[in-house]
Amino acid sequence: MRITLKIWRQDGAHDGGKFATYEVDGVTEDMSFLEMLDVLNEELTEAGEEPVAFESDCREGICGACGFMVNGIAHGPERTTLCQLHMRSFKDGDTLTLEPFRADAFPVVKDLVVDRSSYDRIIGSGGYISVNTGAAVDANTVPVRKEDADRAFDAATCIGCGACAAACPNAAGMLFLGAKVTHLGLLPQGQPERESRVVNMVNQHDEEGFGGCTNIGECAAVCPKGIPLDVISQLNTDLRKAL
Repeated sequence: MRITLKIWRQDGAHDGGKFATYEVDGVTEDMSFLEMLDVLNEELTEAGEEPVAFESDCREGICGACGFMVNGIAHGPERTTLCQLHMRSFKDGDTLTLEPFRADAFPVVKDLVVDRSSYDRIIGSGGYISVNTGAAVDANTVPVRKEDADRAFDAATCIGCGACAAACPNAAGMLFLGAKVTHLGLLPQGQPERESRVVNMVNQHDEEGFGGCTNIGECAAVCPKGIPLDVISQLNTDLRKAL
Protein backbone atom coordinates (compact mmCIF):
# COMPACT_ATOMS: atom_id res chain seq x y z
CA MET A 1 0.00 0.00 0.00
CA ARG A 2 0.97 3.61 -0.53
CA ILE A 3 -0.23 5.98 2.19
CA THR A 4 -0.14 9.78 2.24
CA LEU A 5 0.37 11.29 5.69
CA LYS A 6 -0.37 14.87 6.65
CA ILE A 7 1.35 15.22 10.02
CA TRP A 8 1.33 18.12 12.45
CA ARG A 9 4.91 19.27 13.11
CA GLN A 10 5.57 21.52 16.10
CA ASP A 11 8.75 22.02 18.11
CA GLY A 12 7.08 22.83 21.44
CA ALA A 13 4.09 24.21 23.31
CA HIS A 14 5.06 27.83 22.63
CA ASP A 15 6.08 27.36 19.00
CA GLY A 16 3.99 27.62 15.90
CA GLY A 17 3.16 24.45 14.04
CA LYS A 18 2.15 23.35 10.56
CA PHE A 19 1.22 20.25 8.60
CA ALA A 20 3.86 18.44 6.58
CA THR A 21 3.01 15.88 3.90
CA TYR A 22 4.84 12.57 3.49
CA GLU A 23 4.41 9.51 1.27
CA VAL A 24 4.99 6.05 2.73
CA ASP A 25 5.28 3.23 0.22
CA GLY A 26 5.43 -0.53 0.78
CA VAL A 27 3.00 -0.47 3.70
CA THR A 28 1.53 -3.91 4.45
CA GLU A 29 -1.82 -4.58 6.07
CA ASP A 30 -0.10 -6.52 8.87
CA MET A 31 1.86 -3.47 10.03
CA SER A 32 0.64 -1.69 13.13
CA PHE A 33 0.09 2.04 12.77
CA LEU A 34 3.21 2.76 14.81
CA GLU A 35 5.28 0.35 12.73
CA MET A 36 4.20 2.31 9.67
CA LEU A 37 5.44 5.49 11.37
CA ASP A 38 8.69 3.70 12.22
CA VAL A 39 9.18 3.10 8.50
CA LEU A 40 8.57 6.78 7.78
CA ASN A 41 11.02 7.85 10.47
CA GLU A 42 13.72 5.52 9.13
CA GLU A 43 13.32 7.13 5.72
CA LEU A 44 13.43 10.65 7.21
CA THR A 45 16.51 9.82 9.25
CA GLU A 46 18.32 8.38 6.23
CA ALA A 47 17.45 11.56 4.31
CA GLY A 48 18.91 13.71 7.09
CA GLU A 49 15.50 15.07 8.14
CA GLU A 50 14.00 15.32 11.61
CA PRO A 51 11.91 12.22 12.42
CA VAL A 52 8.32 12.64 13.56
CA ALA A 53 8.02 12.62 17.35
CA PHE A 54 5.36 10.30 18.71
CA GLU A 55 5.10 8.50 22.03
CA SER A 56 4.90 4.79 22.76
CA ASP A 57 5.84 2.45 25.55
CA CYS A 58 4.31 -1.00 25.83
CA ARG A 59 2.92 -1.24 22.27
CA GLU A 60 0.52 -3.83 23.68
CA GLY A 61 -2.58 -1.71 24.22
CA ILE A 62 -1.95 -1.42 27.95
CA CYS A 63 -0.61 2.08 28.64
CA GLY A 64 -2.24 4.32 26.01
CA ALA A 65 0.87 6.50 25.71
CA CYS A 66 0.72 6.27 21.92
CA GLY A 67 -2.51 8.23 21.49
CA PHE A 68 -3.04 10.99 18.94
CA MET A 69 -5.71 11.93 16.39
CA VAL A 70 -6.10 10.10 13.07
CA ASN A 71 -8.48 11.88 10.68
CA GLY A 72 -10.04 13.68 13.62
CA ILE A 73 -10.65 10.55 15.71
CA ALA A 74 -8.72 9.80 18.89
CA HIS A 75 -6.72 6.57 18.36
CA GLY A 76 -8.12 6.27 14.83
CA PRO A 77 -11.14 4.51 13.31
CA GLU A 78 -11.07 1.36 15.48
CA ARG A 79 -11.95 1.35 19.17
CA THR A 80 -8.51 0.42 20.41
CA THR A 81 -5.23 2.03 21.34
CA LEU A 82 -3.26 3.38 18.41
CA CYS A 83 -0.48 0.82 18.80
CA GLN A 84 -3.05 -1.94 18.28
CA LEU A 85 -4.51 -0.30 15.17
CA HIS A 86 -3.30 -2.09 12.03
CA MET A 87 -2.98 -0.82 8.51
CA ARG A 88 -5.62 -3.30 7.32
CA SER A 89 -8.08 -0.66 8.57
CA PHE A 90 -7.03 1.56 5.65
CA LYS A 91 -6.88 1.27 1.87
CA ASP A 92 -4.16 1.79 -0.69
CA GLY A 93 -3.96 5.47 -1.61
CA ASP A 94 -5.60 6.75 1.58
CA THR A 95 -4.63 10.15 2.96
CA LEU A 96 -4.41 10.28 6.76
CA THR A 97 -4.20 13.43 8.86
CA LEU A 98 -2.30 13.00 12.14
CA GLU A 99 -2.61 15.56 14.94
CA PRO A 100 -1.76 15.64 18.64
CA PHE A 101 -4.57 15.42 21.20
CA ARG A 102 -6.20 18.85 21.35
CA ALA A 103 -6.90 20.18 24.85
CA ASP A 104 -5.50 23.14 26.77
CA ALA A 105 -4.63 20.75 29.59
CA PHE A 106 -2.50 18.67 27.16
CA PRO A 107 0.23 21.06 25.94
CA VAL A 108 2.20 19.89 22.91
CA VAL A 109 5.68 18.63 23.75
CA LYS A 110 6.69 18.01 20.14
CA ASP A 111 4.83 16.98 16.98
CA LEU A 112 2.33 14.29 18.08
CA VAL A 113 3.49 14.12 21.70
CA VAL A 114 1.50 15.92 24.40
CA ASP A 115 2.05 16.32 28.14
CA ARG A 116 -0.71 14.45 29.99
CA SER A 117 0.70 14.98 33.47
CA SER A 118 -2.48 16.93 34.29
CA TYR A 119 -4.13 13.52 34.69
CA ASP A 120 -1.41 12.52 37.16
CA ARG A 121 -2.06 15.65 39.21
CA ILE A 122 -5.79 14.88 39.29
CA ILE A 123 -5.05 11.40 40.60
CA GLY A 124 -2.62 12.82 43.16
CA SER A 125 -5.23 15.28 44.40
CA GLY A 126 -7.40 12.33 45.43
CA GLY A 127 -4.93 11.46 48.17
CA TYR A 128 -4.56 8.10 49.81
CA ILE A 129 -6.97 5.50 51.15
CA SER A 130 -6.66 5.16 54.93
CA VAL A 131 -6.86 1.41 55.40
CA ASN A 132 -4.83 -0.75 57.74
CA THR A 133 -1.83 -2.42 56.17
CA GLY A 134 -0.07 -5.61 57.12
CA ALA A 135 -0.80 -9.24 56.46
CA ALA A 136 -3.47 -9.99 53.88
CA VAL A 137 -6.86 -10.69 55.42
CA ASP A 138 -8.89 -13.75 54.56
CA ALA A 139 -11.01 -13.61 51.43
CA ASN A 140 -14.57 -12.38 51.96
CA THR A 141 -13.65 -10.70 55.26
CA VAL A 142 -15.05 -7.48 53.77
CA PRO A 143 -18.07 -8.48 51.67
CA VAL A 144 -18.56 -6.56 48.41
CA ARG A 145 -21.65 -7.01 46.23
CA LYS A 146 -20.73 -8.61 42.93
CA GLU A 147 -22.48 -5.81 41.02
CA ASP A 148 -20.33 -3.23 42.80
CA ALA A 149 -17.14 -5.26 42.39
CA ASP A 150 -17.74 -5.73 38.67
CA ARG A 151 -18.52 -2.06 38.11
CA ALA A 152 -15.50 -0.94 40.14
CA PHE A 153 -13.27 -3.28 38.16
CA ASP A 154 -14.65 -2.02 34.85
CA ALA A 155 -13.97 1.59 35.89
CA ALA A 156 -10.48 0.70 37.09
CA THR A 157 -9.49 -0.43 33.59
CA CYS A 158 -9.13 3.25 32.58
CA ILE A 159 -5.53 3.76 31.38
CA GLY A 160 -5.58 7.57 31.38
CA CYS A 161 -4.69 7.81 27.70
CA GLY A 162 -6.47 11.15 27.23
CA ALA A 163 -8.65 10.11 24.29
CA CYS A 164 -11.82 11.11 26.15
CA ALA A 165 -10.71 14.72 26.64
CA ALA A 166 -9.31 14.92 23.10
CA ALA A 167 -12.60 13.72 21.60
CA CYS A 168 -14.81 15.98 23.72
CA PRO A 169 -15.78 19.29 22.04
CA ASN A 170 -15.37 20.90 25.47
CA ALA A 171 -12.06 19.12 26.19
CA ALA A 172 -13.58 17.74 29.39
CA GLY A 173 -11.80 15.03 31.33
CA MET A 174 -14.96 13.85 33.05
CA LEU A 175 -14.92 10.25 31.77
CA PHE A 176 -11.40 9.80 33.13
CA LEU A 177 -12.33 11.55 36.37
CA GLY A 178 -15.57 9.59 36.69
CA ALA A 179 -13.70 6.31 36.26
CA LYS A 180 -11.20 7.18 38.99
CA VAL A 181 -13.91 8.31 41.41
CA THR A 182 -16.15 5.32 40.67
CA HIS A 183 -13.65 2.52 41.06
CA LEU A 184 -12.69 3.75 44.53
CA GLY A 185 -16.11 4.99 45.66
CA LEU A 186 -17.87 1.66 45.12
CA LEU A 187 -15.53 -0.32 47.37
CA PRO A 188 -15.60 -0.39 51.20
CA GLN A 189 -11.94 0.63 51.39
CA GLY A 190 -12.71 3.84 49.52
CA GLN A 191 -15.40 5.13 51.84
CA PRO A 192 -13.46 7.12 54.51
CA GLU A 193 -12.21 9.76 52.04
CA ARG A 194 -14.98 9.39 49.48
CA GLU A 195 -16.42 12.90 49.81
CA SER A 196 -13.15 14.80 50.16
CA ARG A 197 -11.68 12.80 47.30
CA VAL A 198 -14.32 13.73 44.76
CA VAL A 199 -14.26 17.42 45.72
CA ASN A 200 -10.46 17.63 45.51
CA MET A 201 -10.30 15.79 42.20
CA VAL A 202 -13.02 17.88 40.58
CA ASN A 203 -11.32 21.08 41.75
CA GLN A 204 -8.00 19.88 40.32
CA HIS A 205 -9.70 18.92 37.05
CA ASP A 206 -11.04 22.45 36.69
CA GLU A 207 -7.75 24.03 37.74
CA GLU A 208 -5.92 22.10 35.00
CA GLY A 209 -8.07 23.81 32.36
CA PHE A 210 -10.34 20.97 31.28
CA GLY A 211 -13.83 21.93 30.12
CA GLY A 212 -17.20 20.92 31.50
CA CYS A 213 -19.27 17.91 30.46
CA THR A 214 -22.39 18.50 28.36
CA ASN A 215 -23.25 14.80 27.87
CA ILE A 216 -22.30 14.60 24.20
CA GLY A 217 -20.83 11.13 24.67
CA GLU A 218 -17.85 11.34 22.32
CA CYS A 219 -15.60 10.41 25.25
CA ALA A 220 -17.14 6.97 25.75
CA ALA A 221 -17.32 6.39 21.99
CA VAL A 222 -13.52 6.52 21.61
CA CYS A 223 -12.42 5.05 24.95
CA PRO A 224 -10.19 2.07 24.09
CA LYS A 225 -11.14 0.34 27.34
CA GLY A 226 -14.89 0.82 26.98
CA ILE A 227 -15.40 2.92 30.10
CA PRO A 228 -19.19 3.49 30.24
CA LEU A 229 -20.66 6.97 30.21
CA ASP A 230 -22.54 6.33 33.45
CA VAL A 231 -19.35 6.80 35.50
CA ILE A 232 -19.95 10.51 34.95
CA SER A 233 -23.37 10.11 36.58
CA GLN A 234 -21.66 8.43 39.53
CA LEU A 235 -19.20 11.31 39.70
CA ASN A 236 -22.02 13.87 39.76
CA THR A 237 -23.91 11.89 42.42
CA ASP A 238 -20.88 11.72 44.69
CA LEU A 239 -20.13 15.41 44.18
CA ARG A 240 -23.68 16.45 45.05
CA LYS A 241 -23.53 14.43 48.26
CA ALA A 242 -20.16 15.92 49.18
CA LEU A 243 -21.14 19.57 48.72
